[in-house]
Amino acid sequence: MEVTETRSEGLARELKVVVPASALEERLSAYLDDMRTKVRLKGFRPGKVPVAHLRRMYGKSAMAEVINEVMNKSVENAVQDRSETPAQAPDVDVDENALKDVVEGNADLAFAIKYEVLPKIEVTGLEEVAVERPVLPVADEEVDSEIATLAERNKAFEPVERAAADGDRVKIDFVGKIDGVAFDGGSAEDIDVEIGANRFIPGFEEQLAGAQKGEERVLNVSFPEDYQAAELAGKAATFDVTIKEISAPQPVTIDDAFAERLGLENLEALKNGVRGQIEQAYAGASRQKVKRALLDALDERFSFDLPQKLVEAEFESIWRQVTSDMENRGESFTEEGENSEETLKAEYRRIAERRVRLGLLLSEVGTKANVEVTEDEVQRALQERLRQFPGQEREVFEIYRKNPQLIASLRAPIFEDKVIDYLLELVTVTDKTVTKDELFAADRDEELMTLGAEPHEHHHDHDHHHDHDHDHDHDHDHGHHHHDHDHDHDHKHDH
Repeated sequence: MEVTETRSEGLARELKVVVPASALEERLSAYLDDMRTKVRLKGFRPGKVPVAHLRRMYGKSAMAEVINEVMNKSVENAVQDRSETPAQAPDVDVDENALKDVVEGNADLAFAIKYEVLPKIEVTGLEEVAVERPVLPVADEEVDSEIATLAERNKAFEPVERAAADGDRVKIDFVGKIDGVAFDGGSAEDIDVEIGANRFIPGFEEQLAGAQKGEERVLNVSFPEDYQAAELAGKAATFDVTIKEISAPQPVTIDDAFAERLGLENLEALKNGVRGQIEQAYAGASRQKVKRALLDALDERFSFDLPQKLVEAEFESIWRQVTSDMENRGESFTEEGENSEETLKAEYRRIAERRVRLGLLLSEVGTKANVEVTEDEVQRALQERLRQFPGQEREVFEIYRKNPQLIASLRAPIFEDKVIDYLLELVTVTDKTVTKDELFAADRDEELMTLGAEPHEHHHDHDHHHDHDHDHDHDHDHGHHHHDHDHDHDHKHDH
C-alpha cells in the first residue's frame, strides 16, 4: 500500500492510497483457498474443489469482498500511521467506474481519504482567568416566608353552612358545554375548587362566589386563546355546576405541631430543612452562573481552528431544535430583523462554533488532568434517567444497554462537571453577593451557551435541548383547569 498526502490545509487532510493489483490478487488467492476448505459443491468432495473452479464461479464477488476489506483496513492503517487525530470518521472517495478493472484484476486499487484533524490546543495562562461567582445568603425572612407558603398549601378546611366566599373551597360536579353540547373531558364529579386560587380558566372560580350548598349554577366562561387543547382555545363555553359542599379555611399556627403534621420532629427541624433546600437551590444557580462566566472567559481567551464538519453537525442539531420549538409555538421567521431566518442562523452558527470550541478545550483539559468518569457514576446517572420513566424502566434500560452513544450521553455531563470543578480551582474566582433576581436572571440561550458538549465520537456527546419559553401552561381534564406556573425560581418545599 502506498499512501501520499495530497492536501494539508488548516485542519483538512486528504490522502491518496494505492493498493497494487498484485497485492489484491494475493489476498484473493488466500480468500479462495480458504473458501475451498469450507464450500460444498456437487461433484466435489469436501475440501477438494479446485481453486480455478471457485475463481470462475465466485471470482468477481470474492474480489469485491476483498476490495471492501482492503479499503477498510487501508483507511485504518493510513490514518493510524500519522501523528494526528481525525475529528470524525474519514470519508472515502473512489472512482466507481474504475472499479470494474480493479475487480477484474487489471488495475491497481486507488482511492482518496478525506477528513479533518483535531486542532492542537495549548492550554496556558489559566491562572490569569478571573471570574465572579454570584452568592446569596439565605435570610431568616425567606425561610419564614417559605414556611408560611407551606402553611397556606397545607391549611385545613371545615364545612360551613353559608354562601361561598373568596378563599373558600367548594366541592362541585360540573358538565362543560360548547354551543349547548357537552365536550369530551369537560365533565367531572366531586372536584374541589378553591375560590381565588386561579387554578381554573379565567372567570370560573369567581362565578362560584355567593353560591349555596345544593345550588345549581351555569357558569359562562371563555377558554384562553393560547389554551393547550387547540379544539377549545378561544371558544366560549358554559359549565352546568352543582354545589355539593362549601368549606372555609381554618387558621394555621406555625408551631411544633404543624411541623409534626408535615412529618418532621419539630419547628426547628422544619426550618432547617427549608433552609437547606433554599441553600441547595441557591448553590445550583450560583454554579450555573459561575460556569457560564468561566466558559465565557475561556471562549474569549482561547482561539483555534475548528473542524467544520463538527461545527456543521452541531449547528444542524441546534437548528432542528430551534425550528421545532418555533413550530410548536406557532411562530415563523420574519423577512428582516433579528428574527429573520438569516439572522438567527448566523446567531446559532456562532453558538455552534462556541460549543465545539469549548467542547474541544474541556476535553483537552480533562485529558491532560487525567479526569475520569467511573462506572459507578455512569450507573447512578442511568438510574436517575430511568426514574424519569416510571413503569418503563426495563424497556428504557434495554435501550441504553444496547446503545453505546446513549451511555456516552450520560458520561458526558459528568466528565464536563468534573473538568469545570478542576478549572475553577485553577482560575481566580471572586464571590459577589447578589440579589435573588440577579441570581436567577434568565438567559434565553443559557443552556446552549453553558454546555460545552463535544459533538463528535472522540469525546463526550450531549443531548441538546433548547427552550426559549420559560412559561408553561398545564391543563387538566381537557379544559376546566388552567394553571399558570412561571418558572421564576420560587422554591417549593413539599413535605
